[in-house]
This record gives sequence, C-alpha cells and structure tokens, in this order.
Amino acid sequence: MARKPRIEFEGAFYHVITRGNQRQKIFRDEEDYGKYLELLARYKNLYKYRLYAYVLMGNHVHLLAETGKKPLSKILQGINQSYTCWFNRKYGTVGHLFQGRYKAILCDRDSYLLSLVKYIHLNPVRARLVKTPQEYRWSSHWLYLRANGKSIVDEDQVLRLFSEEKKTARRLYGAFVGDGITVKRDDIYSTIDKRILGDETFADRVMDKCVGEIEPGRREREYSLAAISGAIEEIFCVTPAQMRKKGKDRSISRGRKLFSLVAHDFGYRGREIAEYMRKDPALITRHMKEKGMKRDVAKVIETLKERKTNVNSQV
Repeated sequence: MARKPRIEFEGAFYHVITRGNQRQKIFRDEEDYGKYLELLARYKNLYKYRLYAYVLMGNHVHLLAETGKKPLSKILQGINQSYTCWFNRKYGTVGHLFQGRYKAILCDRDSYLLSLVKYIHLNPVRARLVKTPQEYRWSSHWLYLRANGKSIVDEDQVLRLFSEEKKTARRLYGAFVGDGITVKRDDIYSTIDKRILGDETFADRVMDKCVGEIEPGRREREYSLAAISGAIEEIFCVTPAQMRKKGKDRSISRGRKLFSLVAHDFGYRGREIAEYMRKDPALITRHMKEKGMKRDVAKVIETLKERKTNVNSQV
C-alpha cells in the first residue's frame, strides 16, 4: 500500500516522533543530547519554526512544532541528516541512524496544545527513568519552570494559557504537569486518517489547505475490538466465540477475515488482533490482505458509527 503524503502548509502544528533505525540508540552520552539540541536551535534560527516542547529519549525524540514558510519535511531533513553525519563521524559508524519515515501528526493546536505539552514532558516518567519530569535533563519541561533568556522553546503561548503574569504562569504550569492526572495515549494517537488529531471540522479545514485526499472520520482505535466483533455479530450473526473456535465454516471464516480487516483499518496491529481472536498471527496477516470485502467492511463501519451515535444521544 502506497504511503500517504505528508500534510504540510504554513502554520501547521505537529506532534513529531522520530525513532532510531531498528530502535537503536541515537543518544549514547551527554554530548549527543547536547548536539541534537544545538541542531534544533540552529535550524530553528534558519527556518523560523516554532518549538513548543521536546523530549530526547535514548532511542527516539518527541517534538511539538509549528512550521513557518519552510515545510516540516525540510526541517526534519536538515536536523536528522546533520545529526546522523555528526554521529557517524563520532562513533565510526555508517548508514542510517533514524528510522526511514518519522511520524508527524497534524494537530488542532487550540484543542490539544496543553495536553500534548504535558504528554511529551511526562514521557520520561512513563518510561520510569525518573519519578518527576523536572528530574529529567533532556526535555523542555525545566524551561517552562524557570526563566531562561536563551530558551529554544516558544513558551509564551503555553504560559499565557495559565496567566499573563509569568511567575504565576510558571507555578500554575508546574502544578498542571504534576497534578497526577495522566494524558492517555489513545487521546494523543486517536487520529483521523492516521495523520490528523482533531475533530471532523478541523479535518475539513485542513483539507481546504492541502492537496491529497483525506479520509474523514476514520480514527485509530476509535472502537474497541469488542465493539468491532459486536458489530459483525449484529450484521452477520457470527459471534466472537464462533470466530475463535477451530473450523472452516464459510460464514465463520468470512467473519474472521472481516474482523481482521476492520480492526486493522482502525489501527490495531496483527499481533493484537491475533491475541483477541486466539489465532496464529500468520493467519491474521493473511486475513488482513484479503480483497473483495470492501462492501462488508463499509457495513461494519457504518454500524459502529450508528451504535456510537445512539449511545451519545442517550447521554
């Protein structure tokens, strides 16, 4: 399947995740972390992008950035290629350091700015590297806590959401990040078309700005695996228990294939689908390549949407 094009335009706001090739370490010592930060600052000065948050982990990086006239692809190309050349010279290595295709989620800044800043800054805590985010040196969290005239982070827009008075804003920001309320992963990665974090209205605005078709309303993990199997049972009268049993009944086999296709369409991995179905992952992989079931897949998705609408109308 061809990869979908990047969504890029001036003023776009992204959550960027770039990983080491084959999950290898991209930072081996303190000098490496410092060099990457130096490159973030250099290309920020060169390409005039805004940086709202960052965290450098051992084998990956999270950035929260807003582009100017230069597209994100140009910015990341400059930073990552420069760092790779420096890293390879230092350690006598060759080849790619970063995974070929970084992840860039276009986000609705008005709705997700604070949640994304908090999620990124709590990354070292979730990884159990530290107990509190202020203990971790290689994130922008500490830049929000105290004034720094040479900060590479554009902190003002975030701090103004807490208070117009800087000292008060920093205190309230610290309380916000340290309040013990986590930002759920699904809230950050539950995307439309695997590229957009926001509602359908935001997606429509994005469509007006970029070339390339965006599939509206399709959101990663929007529905649980149980909900998907329930929709299949409602339409095709094949229960989850039947799909998990051994046997080659045609209707049950079709239900298994359909479940795998729909679940994969909503961002579930083959291993997760296999565990739910209690089947060999190789079988699920074959199911996910099944063709000629688009109409049935559409029926299941439509049923899931109707169920969700009915539940919401009763709340």
